[in-house]
Amino acid sequence: MAAYRRLTINEVGDVTVVHFRDSRITEDLNIQDLAQELFHLVEVDKRKKLVLNFAAVDFLSSSALGKLITLEKKVKGHNGQMKLCSIRPQIYEVFVITRLNRLFDIRTDEADALAAFQPAAQE
Repeated sequence: MAAYRRLTINEVGDVTVVHFRDSRITEDLNIQDLAQELFHLVEVDKRKKLVLNFAAVDFLSSSALGKLITLEKKVKGHNGQMKLCSIRPQIYEVFVITRLNRLFDIRTDEADALAAFQPAAQE
């Protein structure tokens, strides 16, 4: 597996959980690095189920949002699924204003995001 500078990667079953190391994702160079690492997960490592955990993120620039949109397209293009979780209220508000909360599957916390990948229990 590649070394990730901007991300911490954990495997939970067949789901790849991504935690961001930076609390402020605002500088263009950092965003480019971050995007490269996220795209690598999908395009090279062939990860099909991603949970992006934003618990450590205090601020996200519009440029970073653009990279998330691109990542969502790449994941879907590889027949995968991506869920976002643990987004702080002030950041979530930006998702609502830009209507990105309709594009992304946003869950309250990591456990909820992981559970969303499980097939519904059969009665």
